[in-house]
Amino acid sequence: MTGQHKIGSGFGFSSTADDVLRGIDLSGKLAVVTGGYSGLGLETTRALVKAGAHVVVPARRPDAAAEALGGIAEVDSLDLGDLSSVQGFADRFLASGRSIDLQINNAAIMASPETRVGPGWEAQFATNHLGHFALVNRLWPALVAGGGARVVSVSSTGHRRSDIRWDDLEFRQGYDKWEAYGQAKTANVLFAVQLDALGKDSGVRAFSLHPGGILTPLQRHLERSEMVGYGWIDEDGNPTQHFKNTEQGAATQVWAATSPQLDGLGGVFCEDCEVAEVSTDDSPGVRPYAIDPASAARLWTVSAELTGVNAFG
Repeated sequence: MTGQHKIGSGFGFSSTADDVLRGIDLSGKLAVVTGGYSGLGLETTRALVKAGAHVVVPARRPDAAAEALGGIAEVDSLDLGDLSSVQGFADRFLASGRSIDLQINNAAIMASPETRVGPGWEAQFATNHLGHFALVNRLWPALVAGGGARVVSVSSTGHRRSDIRWDDLEFRQGYDKWEAYGQAKTANVLFAVQLDALGKDSGVRAFSLHPGGILTPLQRHLERSEMVGYGWIDEDGNPTQHFKNTEQGAATQVWAATSPQLDGLGGVFCEDCEVAEVSTDDSPGVRPYAIDPASAARLWTVSAELTGVNAFG
């Protein structure tokens, strides 16, 4: 992993996806964006298409995705909580013979009521991490085929809420929706650390990021009173000043996927279109446990055992 330190990108909190793509031509590039039809994902898809990329959006609700995208992107079916669905999408894509230049693992659920999917997995860990883990491993032939792909794992500051609960990954000993979200977001960071370590010799680099606070359908499981209590919105439902709009919120994942400023780097956590610093207090940055190489390797092994998929096994 490269040093987790700022590089002086020149971008920041208010930069938009269009800002970071200015001067970048993505013609001939293919991007896969999970959840690329809603919230930050939709803005990410729009920006990439505007820069010339062909975008494939695998969606749990393909009809809704097609309607939201209005024909600007290719839509296929994918439920990240169902490993057979993940395999189905990957098989269809690989059969097309195309390579992937950019993969943005953007789809997520947050603070959901206790839900079990697959063989009884906790849904946030399964959807946000295990589904994406299986997807990337199954798509690996297409990622290496282009000779220089990037995989972007969308995490958040939510990773600060919990390290990986090695003794109770599935919350069998009592469920807490925010701890479960925190564990899943830490997993997103660790996934990028290990994927980069495994993939860089094949030309595949991985990054993780915090997009910022943005009000999107991700908050669907939260009551308005909860969000007022957190200071996210006022009594009228308006976002507070520390929130970004979707154009700003999509910027860091687009920057991580495309910026030449990151050439030669990988395995780092980004925020506000910049490589983040390591933080152990309330200052911005990434927690040390989320970028620990030993934990990243351990989580990869556990995830491969759970999903039965490992491109490097």
